[in-house]
Amino acid sequence: MSELINNSINRKKKLKELILKLHEGHSQEEVRQELLESLSQIPYGEVVEVEQELISEGLPEEEVLKLCDAHSAVLQGNVDLSASKQIPDGHPIDVMLHENKALKQLEQDIHKVLATIAEQPQNLSKENVMKLRGLFNQLFDVDKHYQRKEYLLFPFLENHGITGPPKVMWGKHDEIRELIKGSIEILKAEDVTSEELLAAAEIVLLPAIKGVVEMTIKEEEILFPMTLDMLTDAEWYEIEKQSLEIGYCLYDPPKAWKPAWAEQDTLTEMNKTAGNIQLPSGSFKVEELLAILNHLPLDMTFVDKDDKVKYFSQGSERIFQRNRAILNRDVRLCHPPSSAHIVDKIIDDFRTGKASRAPFWINMGGKMIHIEYFALRSESGEYLGTLEVSHNVQGYRELEGEQRILSYTT
Repeated sequence: MSELINNSINRKKKLKELILKLHEGHSQEEVRQELLESLSQIPYGEVVEVEQELISEGLPEEEVLKLCDAHSAVLQGNVDLSASKQIPDGHPIDVMLHENKALKQLEQDIHKVLATIAEQPQNLSKENVMKLRGLFNQLFDVDKHYQRKEYLLFPFLENHGITGPPKVMWGKHDEIRELIKGSIEILKAEDVTSEELLAAAEIVLLPAIKGVVEMTIKEEEILFPMTLDMLTDAEWYEIEKQSLEIGYCLYDPPKAWKPAWAEQDTLTEMNKTAGNIQLPSGSFKVEELLAILNHLPLDMTFVDKDDKVKYFSQGSERIFQRNRAILNRDVRLCHPPSSAHIVDKIIDDFRTGKASRAPFWINMGGKMIHIEYFALRSESGEYLGTLEVSHNVQGYRELEGEQRILSYTT
């Protein structure tokens, strides 16, 4: 046992020396080579402990943040994950791993479009710029992945005494968010030239996607194994129950995870928590309200006053498909870039009181689809959000004569 303890102490001491070498300006390649020669594999828990110790000993968090990418690059592939636990389907970490997979695929898609532009810069097409803008709009969905870490995962880690690494990781999240926002702003510019776009790619676009992918490595090699070891099933269940409030990133979990002892189904729990929903003209149980909303012969989507998608109905014959990955996404990012400015105009008109409804109708697959946006306001006139209602009215257009209630047959 003493030999194991000594090995751990020596490994952490050496790792700390190597990270401080990065701090002193030694190259990543030089430090990585020394790590390979002296340490080979490092248990993931020791990496976290060393980062925590460095902060406790006075290395400013801002400095650890600057070193974060460098020491992650040095450690990549050299962290021992053999002791990490199996992850059940639908578990919060399983969901995050699926989200990471979607983010890595998005990175490849962005690289393909940039490569196409770089091959023929003289033929920059509006279509490729719009493609990039759409891909970066999707990339900003990572914000929900980060929020679930920041507001659900990190507080539990802090309860277990792990405070330094979450602060460092949160700082990296903010850097990545700013890079993605900057990328989207650049891609919104009218008449951007290929030279300007390729220059921006080096400064902002590529660092944004690199930051996202490097964060997935930090999560999968360090954060996720550590939290699986540290957090209890009760803590994970609390994270699972609160995750939908924040939303998912580019992935809609097909099943919800719950520990074996949590036998009640979700609706029963919701009914117990919410009780009856009392309105001026009556009341519902949650189960009843859900059935009513899902049996209406139309699609509804609610966008709150902060322009975030908060709810959509789940009828059996939806016109426009939705999945839970859109929850808490900015509504502008749920539309093609070519129509985002129209969505902006409608919301602005609703918010200022210039308009209260915006109807449209389109032919789609031989059906006439009526789409209408409604401004929702409180009794005092305060803007509460927007309701989108889509309805297949083809059958109504084809009605003739009458069918009265007395003619009802089964």
